[in-house]
Amino acid sequence: MNYTDLLLPLFLFYWLIVVILNRRGILAKYNITAYGPLLMIRTTKGQEFLDRLAVHKTFWRTFANIGLPAMLLGMLIMFLLILFIDYSLITSFQTQTVPQPTKFNEPRNIFLIPGINEYIPLYWGAIALIVTLMVHEFSHAILCKVEGIKVKSMGILLALVPVGGFAEPDEEQLLGKKEDRTDIEKESPAEESRAGVPATEEPAEPKRIATRSERVRVLTAGVMANFVTAIIAFFLFFTLLGSISTVGDVMVTTVIPGSPAQLAGVNQSMILTGINDIKVDNASDFLSYASTITPGSNVKLNLVENGVPKEINLIASGKNVTLAGVKVLTVTEGSAAQTAGIKEDMIITRIDDTEIKELKDFINFMNSTKEGQKIDIYLLSNSSLNASTEVFKGVELGKNPSHVNTNKGFLGVSYSPEQGAVSYSIGMGIGEFQAKTYLNMLKSIPSLMTGIYGWVIIFGLPIFGFAGEGFPGFSGMLMNFYEPTGWVAVFGVVVFWMLNTLLWIGWMNFYAGLFNCLPAVPLDGGHVFRDVMTSFLSKVFGDGEKVERISNAIVLVFAVLILLSFVFVMIAPYAAHGF
Repeated sequence: MNYTDLLLPLFLFYWLIVVILNRRGILAKYNITAYGPLLMIRTTKGQEFLDRLAVHKTFWRTFANIGLPAMLLGMLIMFLLILFIDYSLITSFQTQTVPQPTKFNEPRNIFLIPGINEYIPLYWGAIALIVTLMVHEFSHAILCKVEGIKVKSMGILLALVPVGGFAEPDEEQLLGKKEDRTDIEKESPAEESRAGVPATEEPAEPKRIATRSERVRVLTAGVMANFVTAIIAFFLFFTLLGSISTVGDVMVTTVIPGSPAQLAGVNQSMILTGINDIKVDNASDFLSYASTITPGSNVKLNLVENGVPKEINLIASGKNVTLAGVKVLTVTEGSAAQTAGIKEDMIITRIDDTEIKELKDFINFMNSTKEGQKIDIYLLSNSSLNASTEVFKGVELGKNPSHVNTNKGFLGVSYSPEQGAVSYSIGMGIGEFQAKTYLNMLKSIPSLMTGIYGWVIIFGLPIFGFAGEGFPGFSGMLMNFYEPTGWVAVFGVVVFWMLNTLLWIGWMNFYAGLFNCLPAVPLDGGHVFRDVMTSFLSKVFGDGEKVERISNAIVLVFAVLILLSFVFVMIAPYAAHGF
């Protein structure tokens, strides 16, 4: 069952219920405000808890003061990044090298909504989002208490499921805004009248408005809390990562129906560690040993499935054929490959007179081709015991859609980045994934954090990974290559759950902190930017309404420019290549 298909109708039904309850006033009765499908469920409880946390005023003020330079640095970095992206896109229009629309431009991938954004897993992403919002909002609330600003309410944000927490400060005190009093602020009937005698009306005392420095501390506290949470989460992630080791680099990618391997119980995604107790470290080891297997001989496969070692015995078939090549994953519609009749899962073993034993052989050959060139391609299918080669003669290469090398010919197939091989005598194909290298690259990230490269890797890790593949965490097929060792081994799969949770909490908090640094109202960075700008201009022109107007105008211009930049980045590829 595809649970994603059920999510949309379920969400729409939930939204309908929210609309009905909101129109009947039921939500307002319980201090719940609806913003579309998002519910703010308020409560005045928890004030004493905040008061206890805010006792250490010196600590919290120091914490927030450190957050100001961190926010200003993040503000500068994010704004320069936006300018760089805009400049690159404008230049690409002039040189006609605008990138093709990709999944990065899809609306669902613009917002960091777990389960909808395809880069963010639902469960780990949801946990990380809740932690990020709660850390951010309650840091604001604690600093409000420290600075004597009223916290009107706290609560949770609900959109079918809880998506975070919030603390609602008195904006008139914090930002100097005039607001209508909410039901939460009103006195109870018992306080307005006692024993039927109307209470004596007294003029309300004017509210204390936060000073500029107090307001800045409140606003920077959320960003600072996100950064600190990210640092702690990443520290724990990389510490725990030291207890992870590789099971092996060779995975069973194909089991041929009716083959000895299939009949013996070999399954896809098993990790192959040895044949007849001889260690298999890579695809070359598999090819070397499998080619020596004689028909009818006994073969013992040393495998690991979901962390459990297994030994599977089988008898090799009479087809002692072992081949290496490049597996076709997908065929582009309308391409030369589709026209010729090339199918998915076929294995390219030769092109013209060039043997294709591994991926670099295929890439090197294709880089030497030109549009319109005709080639002969030799392929075999790894879906049956028939190991005969099928030849596709005179395949005419098309125009390369890439903007990097437009003269290169285009076949129209995608391929696996791992080296693969098939043994027909055993009846299975394998793929080599550089699991040990990949793990070492992950472990090396902290040593790169002294330079900008390490921070770029962290920021883009779930989306771009190390080579454009993205790293969602230790889940799915990737988890089969690794196992916990040492004292954490007793926790088994729980170790991977912890790693995934820490990774996404760290990444979400890091991203949210940087995003909130942007100098655009209503983000925290926008309010801080306005205060900093007002403080600077006051030293030049003196305090007054003129300075306030100039500051507000500058902040508005920045907010509009940033919004237009985001829109430009989203639609530019479509404007160049069509929607």
